[in-house]
Amino acid sequence: MVETIKTKTITLSEKEGAFSTIFSRFKGNKKSGSDISNLRQLLSDERAKMIHMIKTKKPDSIYELAKLLGRDFKAVRQDIRLLEQFGLLELISSIKNGRERLRPVIELDKLIINVDL
Repeated sequence: MVETIKTKTITLSEKEGAFSTIFSRFKGNKKSGSDISNLRQLLSDERAKMIHMIKTKKPDSIYELAKLLGRDFKAVRQDIRLLEQFGLLELISSIKNGRERLRPVIELDKLIINVDL
């Protein structure tokens, strides 16, 4: 059996003195209104720790992830939104004890960032 590596590509292109972001998804291309400043935010040490924790520990909820990271829930939720916007993770909804839980899931194995100058 052949092992499939799930890859996401983000390409930044210089256009008229500014960068525009083009995302290559698994199936086709999707253009986004995000700019290079959002990409810089995406690559912070805190988000890298978060991505690693989601991939390795597989927390059942955003709350559990915040506890694992020792961070405030609201700050973790904001980071989750940005990672979700860039398509690096998905939130899976489930109900437990009458309450909705959002479980962060990362199915990517590789992130490629290209900068076209």
